[in-house]
Amino acid sequence: MIRSPHGTALTARGWQTEAPLRMLQNNLDPDVAEHPDELVVYGGTGKAARDWPSYHGIIRTLTDLRLDETLLVQSGRPVGVMQTHEWAPRVLIANSNLVGDWANWEEFRRLEQLGLIMYGQMTAGSWIYIGTQGILQGTYETFAAVAAKRFSGGTLAGTITLTAGLGGMGGAQPLAVTMNDGVAICIDVDPSRIKRRIEHRYLDVSASNPAEALELAVDARDARKPLSIGLLGNAASLFPQLLANDAPIDIVTDQTSAHDPLSYLPIGVEFDDWHDYAARKPEEFTGRARASMARHVEAMVGFMDKGAEVFDYGNSIR
Repeated sequence: MIRSPHGTALTARGWQTEAPLRMLQNNLDPDVAEHPDELVVYGGTGKAARDWPSYHGIIRTLTDLRLDETLLVQSGRPVGVMQTHEWAPRVLIANSNLVGDWANWEEFRRLEQLGLIMYGQMTAGSWIYIGTQGILQGTYETFAAVAAKRFSGGTLAGTITLTAGLGGMGGAQPLAVTMNDGVAICIDVDPSRIKRRIEHRYLDVSASNPAEALELAVDARDARKPLSIGLLGNAASLFPQLLANDAPIDIVTDQTSAHDPLSYLPIGVEFDDWHDYAARKPEEFTGRARASMARHVEAMVGFMDKGAEVFDYGNSIR
């Protein structure tokens, strides 16, 4: 288990190297990272280091790095130390750099299988992830903008938001909605994510089925009380189901890991079989994931046609 040092005692030669050392370790703290045993911080496959030998190599190098040297890190692997000067960066990182005709998932997967690249996300591979708190303000402002655009009073009071994805980024959504006085139904395929969000007080309650989730949501909406509800299931199935049942949804968005098809669970695949299937047959899995995404987005468009405010939340699902 990785824990970042606390306090004023140095484990490196100085604070310029102690800081990135602690940042890397904090990224992989079990209280912060989604799957620290796999070096995954958030976003499905966003890693802090390419592999365990690379992680330990970075730690060893930072511990002994002089204050006139710079560590070079390429996609999560330490590749060199340069003599620089005290005002230079102590670490330079380049992650997932593919250009032109090679900037595609097929080439990335090929290089990943060869151990030559990793997916660093925004703050995983740069060692600056601080958990869901880091995105809460921005997510709050997004929903506040929806309130200002569509609803009188400038809040989400009396509205129901439907979304999915309760990972490192998406986990901010339930609290962001309730901070705007709204009600949220938040779907995720992973029961541990729902449990974690409730434990961390980003999510209020969980529902055992869509009918219960809707009942809780409507009661809270009618009382104009903020409430966030976690619902276990696959958004690609539940969004169309809720649409067909004329669920009274006012806002629809999504923060599943659709940016990476291998991190999006297709309809008909059991949760426990997910990662083994994705590793064994990535092309087949990707095809099924994209077909499920199409159903997911089709339902989002259906809600839009019925008058809901619908938007993509930057995960490339559309």
